[in-house]
Amino acid sequence: MQTIIKPPFTLESARAKVQAAEDAWNSCDPIRVSQAYSIDSEWRNRAEFFQGREAIQQFLTRKWEKELDYKLMKELWCYTDNRISVRFEYEWRDAATGQWMRTHGNEHWEFDEEGLMRRRDMSANDYPIEASERRYVR
Repeated sequence: MQTIIKPPFTLESARAKVQAAEDAWNSCDPIRVSQAYSIDSEWRNRAEFFQGREAIQQFLTRKWEKELDYKLMKELWCYTDNRISVRFEYEWRDAATGQWMRTHGNEHWEFDEEGLMRRRDMSANDYPIEASERRYVR
């Protein structure tokens, strides 16, 4: 079992939290990813709003059924006591069309005292790329 990094964050612990999130998301395992969030975590993912680990798992299952060969990079943008903001980029291949896509975005995270994310607010944009333009290869 992995140690949970708790707030208040330092530069070192915020970077470690971001790296742990990147590693978990690159596993494409909805259960593993959901364990970093509080039981009643609130999410905004683009235009979707939902709450709770079960909803997170359902969302991620749908996401990775559509977004094949998913590979993500997260970068710490800023942090404070119990909040972290990141920029991210990821690439994926659309299951329906085979088109490669790159997604750019930002996330704002808020953590509870146990180090679980209780709020995730995400905005992103997608655009098509050629396979030869990929930056992140599994």
